[in-house]
Amino acid sequence: MRRNLKKTANALRILSIDAIEYANSGHPGAPMGMADIADVLWRKFLKHNPNNPEWKNRDRFVLSNGHASMLLYSLLHLSGYKDASIEELKKFRQLGSKTPGHPEFGHIAGVEVTTGPLGQGLANAVGMAIAERTLGATFNRTHYPIVDNYTWVFVGDGCLMEGISHEVASLAGTLKLNKLIVIYDCNNISIDGDTRGWFTEDTAKRFKSYNWNVIENVDGHNFKDIYESIKIAKLTKDKPSLIICNTIIGLGSPNKNGKASCHGAPLGSEEVFLSRKFLNWNYDPFIIPDEIYSKWDFKKQGNDLEHNWNKLFNEYKNKYPDLAKEYLRRTNKILSKEWKKTSRLSIQKMCKHSNNISTRQASQNILEEWGLLLPELLGGSADLAPSNLTLWSKSQSIKNVSCGNYIHYGVREFGMTAIANGIANYGGFIPYTATFLMFVEYAKNAVRMAAMMHLKHIFIYTHDSIGLGEDGPTHQPIEQIGNLRSTPNLNVWRPSDQLETAIAWHSALENNNPTALVLSRQNLMHINRDAIQIDNIYKGGYVLKDFNFYPELILISTGSELWITLCAAEILSKKGYSIRVVSMPCTNIFDQQDAYYKELILPKKVKKRLAIEASHSDFWYKYVGLDGFVLGINTFGESAPSEELFMKFGFTTENIVNISEKLLLN
Repeated sequence: MRRNLKKTANALRILSIDAIEYANSGHPGAPMGMADIADVLWRKFLKHNPNNPEWKNRDRFVLSNGHASMLLYSLLHLSGYKDASIEELKKFRQLGSKTPGHPEFGHIAGVEVTTGPLGQGLANAVGMAIAERTLGATFNRTHYPIVDNYTWVFVGDGCLMEGISHEVASLAGTLKLNKLIVIYDCNNISIDGDTRGWFTEDTAKRFKSYNWNVIENVDGHNFKDIYESIKIAKLTKDKPSLIICNTIIGLGSPNKNGKASCHGAPLGSEEVFLSRKFLNWNYDPFIIPDEIYSKWDFKKQGNDLEHNWNKLFNEYKNKYPDLAKEYLRRTNKILSKEWKKTSRLSIQKMCKHSNNISTRQASQNILEEWGLLLPELLGGSADLAPSNLTLWSKSQSIKNVSCGNYIHYGVREFGMTAIANGIANYGGFIPYTATFLMFVEYAKNAVRMAAMMHLKHIFIYTHDSIGLGEDGPTHQPIEQIGNLRSTPNLNVWRPSDQLETAIAWHSALENNNPTALVLSRQNLMHINRDAIQIDNIYKGGYVLKDFNFYPELILISTGSELWITLCAAEILSKKGYSIRVVSMPCTNIFDQQDAYYKELILPKKVKKRLAIEASHSDFWYKYVGLDGFVLGINTFGESAPSEELFMKFGFTTENIVNISEKLLLN
């Protein structure tokens, strides 16, 4: 084991093992093994400013192997980030700290994305590199590269074993993202032991086949080797780069280096003592000598870098004032005044002149109306654009036009979603991504990460029910919308017509959390509403119509089932019953309303309630209670024309009337 280790790198090792030991929890192996790589990158190449972690033109650094979080927190502390104080390092993995067990966006300045589920950080980084190049192509001018940063990623063996790494690396190579540089910590160790028992492919050949520049056999503990490999990667003009650094996990621990035992558990007090001795570190826990701090402190360099960029941007602003204004609007996440005015007018227009169209078609119409007013929209679909209707007349693929507004993601639902999370996180864009609702199953963990990070990412999920018909149960979503609705911070809309679809889009654009738009394949009937009802759509649930007097029965419905529910209520009213129809396009937003409004829509004294939706029934019992009934689907679908399927599963006016009368007469 090498002993010629630099003190600057050893400071990373020691801080990491001290915090992990103090918490009695964590992963010391990766921080110790990657300390030399991190030292070279952060002190010699990374463009950032600890005084202003949000500086727009900073390099992006992503720790995809997020279990190595103490490495990142140590880097932030030594570089001079205020949030990463010694006090916070001592709170590592503790309740309410800024230093959670895996890096979390928004907890501590300097953490660009939430990482932990392996491989997603790499995917986020691909999105950041796409955003950097696309935004730069839009705003940069000769002599004024105001958008000009690299995206750096640390990955481990686990990241490259995950399937998502194949999806996103393939697309990154196709798009020739040369300012994406990935450094692979190749230590051949995971929790179960030596990975050569289950991870034997030639990673270099694999990435070369993706059209990456691969720099192999780099000694991950030799500063000169690391430095030269990064220099070569930065000079590459037409490919992303993968630097394969061979390292020893836990380097610095005399008895545990190179072993799985140092991957996911503290070293233990005895081994920490021996590691300090081995590293010639003669200081108490959490004590860093001033000479090391002075070598690491990046505050002055960061200020200088940002000052030079500010000077360039001021010149740019004088020469291109309109471009500069638009750049600031987009990167500050401000929606245009023109869109705000026009969108309200177009919604009012739809109230009077709407057609009986599918909600996926309604969504495409919205893109046609608002797309030119929102150039920050960056769309894409997982090889289903003709079905999802995510392309509009001014869509341009970023593969063909560098400042385009559309990404053909291919059949990569998980990769697509995580890449778009990176785009949203980078700034300057509002991504929307699309697939069939059924295939959210492939993407769900990235949807969860978008919600966790509060990203403005719009998910378009079409073919929302058994209504897609003959493709059968493999393609017919049943439980998916309920799963989405149960995700914190995610608003899920299932609109019933063109008007509700427009308001769903409007809400998604004005909301700072992710939104899922669950849209129909089949045409739906337009329903007329008054001004108060239109305003109440924004509240997620509202009274669509009261038949007769104070309701004896409340019918709650969404999407394609709302029209037949309305028809059933009319029949019931002619039989003398008092019926209320409630449209509930977004349960998540309805649940956020105050008690007064919710009581106004769903009065507690009305116990007889029926929810109607062509999805799993369990979700709806919180609205209908034990005295109510849910007309839903608790099995998988069938392969047949949609009309036959709706009849088979009871989604007919006649069946709704029959169930309602049983409730009323009970």
